[in-house]
Amino acid sequence: MFDKLLEAQQKAQEIKTRLDHVSVSGEVEGGKIRVISSANREIKEIHIDPDFFKDLDKEDLEELLIVALNKALTQAEQISNTEMQAASQSLLGGLGGLGNLFGK
Repeated sequence: MFDKLLEAQQKAQEIKTRLDHVSVSGEVEGGKIRVISSANREIKEIHIDPDFFKDLDKEDLEELLIVALNKALTQAEQISNTEMQAASQSLLGGLGGLGNLFGK
């Protein structure tokens, strides 16, 4: 059982490292505002089209940024959940009927 715990920790670290290199984005206004995040939910970049920026007031910009950020973070969470779920199923598959406790 201890071996399974070590294997799970190693697998989780491998997934985290892999997700650091997966990029997702959230866009609004046809890409005029774009947020890039890692799949580990770390914001990497924010792009705002300079021409689009000129026509915005502070409140509009803040609202659009929130929407773009939330889109990117939602995508990151979905990818992360999928990766973790696949890893847990492969690890728990060797535990007989206990593997079904956490996903089905």
